[in-house]
Amino acid sequence: MGKSGKKPTRLVADRRYSGKSAKPKGKAPSKRAKRRPARKRNPIVAFFTGIIRWILRLVFRLTAFTAVVLGLIVGVSVMYVQSTLPDLSSLLDGRARGSVTLLDRDGRIFAMRGDQFGGVVTAKSVSPHLRDAVVATEDKRFYRHFGISPRGVASAVRINLREGRGPLSGHGGSTITQQTAKLLCLGVEYDPTQWKSEADYVADCRRSSMQRKIKEAIYALAMEVKYSKNEILSIYLNRAYMGGGAYGAEAAAKRYFNKPAAQLTPPEAAMLAGLLTAPTRLAPTANLKRSQDRAATVLRMMQEQGYLTDKESSHYQRNPAVLADAAKTMKGGYFADWVMRSGPEFFTRDTTEDVVIQTTLDPRLQKATAAAVNKVFEEKVRKGSKAQVAVVVMSADGAVRAMVGGRDTDASGLFNRATQAIRQTGSAFKPFVYATALELGYSPLDTVEDAPYCLNIPGSGEWCPKNYTKEFRGTVTLTEALRDSLNIPAVKVSESVGRGLVMRVARDFGIYRDLSDTPSLALGASEATLLEMTGAYAGILNGGSSVTPYGLKELRLRGDDTPLMGSGGGIGERVIQPAAAAQLIWMMEQVVSNGTGTRAGLPGWQVAGKTGTSQEARDAWFVGFTADYVTGVWMGYDDNTPLSGVTGGGLPAEIFHEVMVRVQDGLQPRGLPLQEPERPVIATPPAPVPLDSANPRQRVRDGVINQILRDILGGH
Repeated sequence: MGKSGKKPTRLVADRRYSGKSAKPKGKAPSKRAKRRPARKRNPIVAFFTGIIRWILRLVFRLTAFTAVVLGLIVGVSVMYVQSTLPDLSSLLDGRARGSVTLLDRDGRIFAMRGDQFGGVVTAKSVSPHLRDAVVATEDKRFYRHFGISPRGVASAVRINLREGRGPLSGHGGSTITQQTAKLLCLGVEYDPTQWKSEADYVADCRRSSMQRKIKEAIYALAMEVKYSKNEILSIYLNRAYMGGGAYGAEAAAKRYFNKPAAQLTPPEAAMLAGLLTAPTRLAPTANLKRSQDRAATVLRMMQEQGYLTDKESSHYQRNPAVLADAAKTMKGGYFADWVMRSGPEFFTRDTTEDVVIQTTLDPRLQKATAAAVNKVFEEKVRKGSKAQVAVVVMSADGAVRAMVGGRDTDASGLFNRATQAIRQTGSAFKPFVYATALELGYSPLDTVEDAPYCLNIPGSGEWCPKNYTKEFRGTVTLTEALRDSLNIPAVKVSESVGRGLVMRVARDFGIYRDLSDTPSLALGASEATLLEMTGAYAGILNGGSSVTPYGLKELRLRGDDTPLMGSGGGIGERVIQPAAAAQLIWMMEQVVSNGTGTRAGLPGWQVAGKTGTSQEARDAWFVGFTADYVTGVWMGYDDNTPLSGVTGGGLPAEIFHEVMVRVQDGLQPRGLPLQEPERPVIATPPAPVPLDSANPRQRVRDGVINQILRDILGGH
């Protein structure tokens, strides 16, 4: 304290630092001391930056709003579609057509037509190997997605673009749920009034477009809401087409392996799953090796996804699935096609029911016929030849036992030359000329002059028939004329008995097409199918009654024991008397034993038949029979090109021989129902009395009178 008496001043610590550095040690700098002067922003940059930020905020808000709206729309659509989906049970059999199962004469299945459905299966009732194979192949994330797979779609689009296709062309990236939606045609049922055919309906269901894909996605999401995963897989396994006419796993398992789907082994399951990508091309009945190769790929996919071990996968690839024996013989071929065409449409081609047809087919004879045709063509027809062939084997009552309609002996769906090719019959028509003469009282040993002969045809002028050899034989019997296929005697006999009666007899025997009412009628200028000709010869064998060839024996609905219809063919009305038929058979037996048909002969058997070669050798025929079977053979070109060096007595007769050797194998030889003439006639009979072709009774009476005169004159 000072002496002056003033208030003492506050003591202040000495400043130890001078200037700006004089700050208390350890004290944090103030914010104000730290702030720097603000940099001035460019107004143009700020303007555009603000616009961009505003646009981004707007886009985000619009996107969010659109997503919400689309979500609501999709949700409402899904719920609406879900409410329209039917119960599961009504979706398991989705065929628009029924099936036709054809049985041979022994009751065994040999062909299937239409849409086959073996019965309902579920994802739990089928073999687990099949379920695993389908999921591994078609949709490995099936149990994890919600009906559509964005990753799968993106991958498919990328692959399509990389391979030069449109984004929706080729790979679809569809899930099993989406594929099932396609199989259901998005709920649109087949209506024949809206589509020209079922094929058009299916094509419409399978088309790809952005609009269609959106509908498909909504339908798939609705299915995921309505049904469980296993129920969706069950629909898929029941409706998917698996080749060979089989719809669904059960039908395919029975078709290819002759077992239920619950018993499929891994390689069999892999083969069926492999069919789903291309069922027609990969069907094991079409190409077993190709189907096995595809199954090997499926097995590898199953191994990669843990359904099989490495060891199991390798074992099954080394031991692939093979067809059951029943599936190997289930080809059907021309015979099945003919039965389907000849039966009523509403029970065959257009059936909506499952139909079973008992037929007349004999599988042993069918196999024998095909083997015979193949043997002759391999050994005696030049390589590269386009010549075609047709063969029909039937019983005397018209029941068709075997049929080959072309060089491809086991084909189906092709032009059937046995039933559809209408060709000139040539000399194979001559038996009907002599049948008429025999019915009128002529004898097989009556004679006719084989000499130059001309007729004046109104509007055409003079016509002079010639024999194949261009030679004349003089006086010959009717039997010799038929045996050696002489043309002039055949025309003379036809003109003598009257073309009108010859035409009537031919029609009654089954040659019902427009017959040529000219003298060339006797030489087979008219046309017929091989089936018709074979049926007509069967009428001769059975004693002179007409025959309607048939293959359908009985038709019923599957599960019913009562037939809806029976056979549509068989023996009909009598055409000529049994005695005349027996004499004609004797004459035709001479054709095979001593005439133009010797190559058709069978050791130990009596064989009757007739060769035929049409104008300019465009058609070559041999039709003949034993006591048990009638067989017809035709050869020719589809475009009517003349055959080179082939006549009815050549390759057709040899094919007949090869067929009948196999057909008759194991049978006890039986004689033909023939009748040999009791006495020879040496001299030429008197000229027949002119007959009125419109009065058959007058013809028969005058024929009897002529016979009486010959008896009185002792043949002179």
